[in-house]
Amino acid sequence: MYLKTMLRDKNVASFTPTSAAGIRQVCSKINFNKRNVVVEFGPGTGVFTRYLLDHLSADSVLILIERNQGFVDILNQTFSDPRLTIYYDSAENVLDLLKKSQQTQADYVLSGIPFSFLPPSLREDIIQKSYTCLRPKGKFLAYQTFFQMDRYLKAYLDEYFGTVHTNFCFLNVPPMRLFEGIK
Repeated sequence: MYLKTMLRDKNVASFTPTSAAGIRQVCSKINFNKRNVVVEFGPGTGVFTRYLLDHLSADSVLILIERNQGFVDILNQTFSDPRLTIYYDSAENVLDLLKKSQQTQADYVLSGIPFSFLPPSLREDIIQKSYTCLRPKGKFLAYQTFFQMDRYLKAYLDEYFGTVHTNFCFLNVPPMRLFEGIK
């Protein structure tokens, strides 16, 4: 299902879901020892979602924003958890969707959406709104294909976030470049 969807939908970033090693490396930036509000952009079939639900506290909130109806259907069939809300929508609407979920700010935004596929104005809009939705010290955590050029994401993160770190995860097919923007 994942590969078939990837071939039909140009907004799917990779031909395989993220590896367990990749998920652990991205999620190592999250403090699971407290209540969190986490927003996930482009959850696909839910490989990060499953990990997050397994590690988030019982009073945490997880909001998924997915623009592929096939993936939304899979997510709805796969997960039934009171901490979880799934929206068939787009990342640039994150502020409205947080409000709709009765949340004022997020602690973390995870993003697997392919920023290199987006027009510059949409990239800017998503990063600006992600920054706005985060609490002080909140983090924007993105994972992209490893050859991601700075102009597609890092330049936007540098513009908004006080601290930006990048790293690589080679235990994934394809390898990933990881981004951490700290508000």
